[in-house]
Amino acid sequence: MHPLPGYWSCCCLLLLFSLGVQGSPGAPSAAPEQVHLSYPGEPGSMTVTWTTWVPTRSEVQFGLQPSGPLPLRAQGTFVPFVDGGILRRKLYIHRVTLRKLLPGVQYVYRCGSAQGWSRRFRFRALKNGAHWSPRLAVFGDLGADNPKAFPRLRRDTQQGMYDAVLHVGDFAYNMDQDNARVGDRFMRLIEPVAASLPYMTCPGNHEERYNFSNYKARFSMPGDNEGLWYSWDLGPAHIISFSTEVYFFLHYGRHLVQRQFRWLERDLQKANKNRAARPWIITMGHRPMYCSNADLDDCTRYESKVRKGLQGKLYGLEDLFYKYGVDLQLWAHEHSYERLWPIYNYQVFNGSGEMPYTNPRGPVHIITGSAGCEERLTPFAVFPRPWSAVRVKEYGYTRLHILNGTHIHIQQVSDDQDGKIVDDVWVVRPLFGRRMYL
Repeated sequence: MHPLPGYWSCCCLLLLFSLGVQGSPGAPSAAPEQVHLSYPGEPGSMTVTWTTWVPTRSEVQFGLQPSGPLPLRAQGTFVPFVDGGILRRKLYIHRVTLRKLLPGVQYVYRCGSAQGWSRRFRFRALKNGAHWSPRLAVFGDLGADNPKAFPRLRRDTQQGMYDAVLHVGDFAYNMDQDNARVGDRFMRLIEPVAASLPYMTCPGNHEERYNFSNYKARFSMPGDNEGLWYSWDLGPAHIISFSTEVYFFLHYGRHLVQRQFRWLERDLQKANKNRAARPWIITMGHRPMYCSNADLDDCTRYESKVRKGLQGKLYGLEDLFYKYGVDLQLWAHEHSYERLWPIYNYQVFNGSGEMPYTNPRGPVHIITGSAGCEERLTPFAVFPRPWSAVRVKEYGYTRLHILNGTHIHIQQVSDDQDGKIVDDVWVVRPLFGRRMYL
């Protein structure tokens, strides 16, 4: 006589629980893991975030000396996070913000509690004010499997090449998978970079499960919108991160589209009043307005949702960003690299024939989603569009150097070609006169 199928289901569930709800053998650990940094938007500060498997105190010890005692202390808080998967795995996410940091100075730190400490990490506090030249690594679509460009990015970081990272959506593939164990594995993967540099994010479509709960819980971005949209100042730039996903996952609330749009307009109005201090306005969102890839993604449609809004007319972002003179728009989602000519409403607005990116009359779009994930690279349509300047189907990432208030340097690094620079362009805009296009 065969047991009933339900009996076996119950047995399987009991077996899964007996293997450990936390997904690791032995007793749950108080040792910190998945350590990463973010900039909370307050000059002279840095937020440290990490995970433990039991509730513990949240403390960071830090100082200036690479060895010996760490004399400075900062305390914070933890919150439990219960993943939405069948095992309802519970993580404890700790956050501590360090303040009164000396600008541009390197600090050594460790995080944890008397129950367990992390190893020591180093970071350099961001410089204050507008008169310095931030260097950023920019990419999206990095997975726990096939993270092709990450070893090179890690080496770059160890050599001190960057001041911050911009991860333009799509993490781990996916953070919720295998009862969020894939999220744990991904956060451990990025720790050598993210524990040394502020790792700034925006949500992508692969974060959608359980209303973006893994994304909201694991990252600590500025503002009070759970990291879905926020802005911050870095050197001569004002950087705006937002969610393209509110346009696609409407079952989480259509009101989010309107709320984000109104927030964006207010933020852009303030940023334009502050152009004398921060001349550049840069946005980052996951799904592009335009692309020339050979797939059926939103950016291949003539009236993409991100560009034109809901029903082709409500809360579209192209008109908004054009109205307020956004200089540079960073995107991902397509697993390739594409640079567009300055563009608005399918019309190319080059500065001139010889120098298209000098005083461009429209925003510059960069799509950089080829860091590497299990879905591999995305092919391009055979014939490039008239507004497409450069297309690269190779694993890699983008270097963004905001040199000063008039010059930005963009380079694409090919991991396939051993770090070769496969695109190199300067965007130049004079300080004098209005910087809006209208």
